[in-house]
Amino acid sequence: MPRLTLRFYRELNDFLPKPLQQRDFTRDFAVSGAVKGIIEAVGIPHTEVDLILVNGQSVTFEFRPKDGDRIAVYPIFEALDISSLTRLRPQPLRESRFVLDCHLGRLARYMRMLGFDCLFSGHCSDRRLVEISVQQQRILLTRDLDLLKRKALTHAYYVRATRPLKQLEEVVHRLQLQNSFAPFSRCTVCNGSLRKVTRDEVWSQIPPRSRLNFTQYCRCDGCGRIYWKGSHYDRMQRVIATVKDN
Repeated sequence: MPRLTLRFYRELNDFLPKPLQQRDFTRDFAVSGAVKGIIEAVGIPHTEVDLILVNGQSVTFEFRPKDGDRIAVYPIFEALDISSLTRLRPQPLRESRFVLDCHLGRLARYMRMLGFDCLFSGHCSDRRLVEISVQQQRILLTRDLDLLKRKALTHAYYVRATRPLKQLEEVVHRLQLQNSFAPFSRCTVCNGSLRKVTRDEVWSQIPPRSRLNFTQYCRCDGCGRIYWKGSHYDRMQRVIATVKDN
């Protein structure tokens, strides 16, 4: 039965009970297994981890620690220069392509408003979400901790906030997306790309009042919805500015 000393840094402490946060703690483990299983047994999803040091040496998830080892675990967005060490993923996590679980529909709309490629379905199974994330190299955003422990997942993030706008702010800043915005370039409903069209092209689809007040329009290449700078536009602009500046 190995006795190990563990320390988790920065936002990884969100997953720990208060007595274990921001400190070294020692625990006995019934079986000497891979360090990935030990980390998840404590309650930390492996998808939140970017660097593991055992006695000061970088190791992979498959490493099997021995009795007396000290394990230090760092999160994906730890502001620490680890360029000389070994990250657990050969490719960066911060690709601006996402798939969201069934609890994050409003967040998906907000992120599409910012121009991010976000797949969402309210009826997608956990297995299918993992398949999409892996096969399409999309970051899985979820509120389900059990889902994050799926072995196949490598690119995922646990959304802490519960309110959609706070979720948006959290994801943007944790994943450092502030400089990747392309506002109003995607359909907020279906995720399709928006293309500029003339008023004549969409005349029959525009409400009479909008025909008089607006001259610039976009159409979604996916579902065909028409967009223009109506009364909601200023509010959306304020949301974008707030998210970027906070």
